[in-house]
Amino acid sequence: MIVVADTSVILNLCCVGQQELLPLLFGEIFIPPEVKHEFERASRAYARFAWVAVPAWIREQRPVSVPSSLQQNAHLDAGEIAAIALALELAASALLIDEAEGRQAARRQGLTVIGTLGVLVRARQSGLLQAIAPILDQLEHQANFWIAVEIRAEALRLVGEAG
Repeated sequence: MIVVADTSVILNLCCVGQQELLPLLFGEIFIPPEVKHEFERASRAYARFAWVAVPAWIREQRPVSVPSSLQQNAHLDAGEIAAIALALELAASALLIDEAEGRQAARRQGLTVIGTLGVLVRARQSGLLQAIAPILDQLEHQANFWIAVEIRAEALRLVGEAG
């Protein structure tokens, strides 16, 4: 399986020590150079990410071209645009992305999107994690990752942790 990732999913999973779930769940993970630069910028700019690095097993690849519909979307950043373009070129099974505008743009291009919580749900359902509730707490407190109450409840319900 080939998966392309935007910055946030990898960065936040690295922050809570769960980045190794990605190759276990998806196999090959690709990022464009723009995502690598955003990741490195965040690790320099924010104390909560100061010790994280792009995992060595991630493959960096530049998209050959970018659809004009993406270039003209003022709501997307360079990493999102490049990640969507690369996912299209590689006919990726999924794009790992959290931001709402990026997810919408990717879906309009026909891509399957999976966010950070989707990764954790899949990992729990695959038996790679005992529970996701503690990791959700870590994401909120260590990574300052905002999770809507209803989204958190749905993720916990999906893995049988709803109380």
